[in-house]
Amino acid sequence: MTVNTEARQYPFGAPVRLDIHPLYAKLRREEPISRVKLPYGGEGWLVTRYEDVKQVLADPRFSRAVTVDREDIPRVAPVPPRPNSLLSMDPPEHSRLRRLVAKAFTGRRVEQLRPHVREIVDGLLDELEGSGRPADLVQRFALPLPVTVICEMLGVPTKDQHRFRDFSDTVLSTTAYTREEIDAARVELERYLAELVAERRERPTDDLLGALVAARDEKERLTEDELVQMGIGILVAGHETTANQIANFTYLLLTMPEQWKFLCDNPESVPSAVEELLRYVQLGSGGGSARVATEDLELAGVTVRAGEAVFVNTQAANRDESVFTDPEILNLIREHNPHMAFGHGVHHCLGAQLARVELQVALGSLLRRFPALRLAVPADEVPWKVGLLVRGPRQLSVSW
Repeated sequence: MTVNTEARQYPFGAPVRLDIHPLYAKLRREEPISRVKLPYGGEGWLVTRYEDVKQVLADPRFSRAVTVDREDIPRVAPVPPRPNSLLSMDPPEHSRLRRLVAKAFTGRRVEQLRPHVREIVDGLLDELEGSGRPADLVQRFALPLPVTVICEMLGVPTKDQHRFRDFSDTVLSTTAYTREEIDAARVELERYLAELVAERRERPTDDLLGALVAARDEKERLTEDELVQMGIGILVAGHETTANQIANFTYLLLTMPEQWKFLCDNPESVPSAVEELLRYVQLGSGGGSARVATEDLELAGVTVRAGEAVFVNTQAANRDESVFTDPEILNLIREHNPHMAFGHGVHHCLGAQLARVELQVALGSLLRRFPALRLAVPADEVPWKVGLLVRGPRQLSVSW
């Protein structure tokens, strides 16, 4: 296979709303592995085809641990990956930590949370309706729902939830904040988690953080820093992606009124609609996390050398014509939908089932309570977040 040896600048440009850059489709068809140059750390490979993306995500010869604290590894964010985070670990260390929290996120355990999630949703929608029209769906609904759920699971007091919400945007920054601001936010978040850990030692609790502290102190199965980093990872990942997707899904459906009406008329289709929206909507702004080849290997007909970085784009893979019928069409009752919105392999999203429950309840309740929901401003006037690893409306003004 012929590969263009001239590296393209990556990401390919600032994200435009929820649009996928057209170059992804061209690369997937004509150059499924290509050279890219990242804002920091130099060049790497970009993979866009479904089967190749799955291979990279599942092959242990592609390491995340190698990227930790490495300034020379290509990346989109100013700060390299930190140590002792699940996202920057390889097995067996990754497996050891993941097992400690996996029980809290099993499908059965999460399904037991559904009635409580519905209570939270109903309360938020009561407040939204009472606030009058128009209302900001982001601040009044999309953000507080997953924040409340993950804080309750972890054991963060309600009065302290504001302490990390702003930090999340900072630590997920690409260009929105400076490296100094990102480092300062991380230190502050670490300090706060250390305070919660100290409280659990004095007064043990049965929440998730309490269980992790017990594992640290009684069984010595994780270090103090691993414990703090685990808490940060759960807090940030447990709300940031879901909050943005609630807003993204609502925005998209309100710009496609026939789809909104279909779901209002067919509420039983909400679960399949959520899966299709996960496939169709690009949450990431481009870039993602590098994996480094630990030995020479073949990928998409090209030899990737040991030490070279590889990036995957799951959203490009989720539009692969060889896997999905009419992939550019939003089909809310799509039957064959093996999307990779939650990743694949050992780093498959730990909270995937929790996110599904939150998204299903949030969307289903919005449809039931506000069938006449509409954007309160023209679609092209909705303000979007910029300079972050994830995309979503900064504000979503709606009326009904």
